Amino acid sequence: MPIPTSGYREVAEDLAARIASGEYAPGERLPTYNELADIYDVSVTTVQRAVIVLQTRGLVVGLQGRGLWVAEELPT
Repeated sequence: MPIPTSGYREVAEDLAARIASGEYAPGERLPTYNELADIYDVSVTTVQRAVIVLQTRGLVVGLQGRGLWVAEELPT
């Protein structure tokens, strides 16, 4: 039986698509973890895992105490 892939991967892919489309522009602040959890109807932990994926890809930057931001220079 395959491992379920619902959850953080889908959140990460959707956010990456929104960044690529310009919905979230470079340098723009993203919604908070709690807001993203509400938007995607997932737990904050799921959002945190998705953000780690996006940070690894160089798409978002987390600034402690200030939130999440779309990277100013997106990878090509």
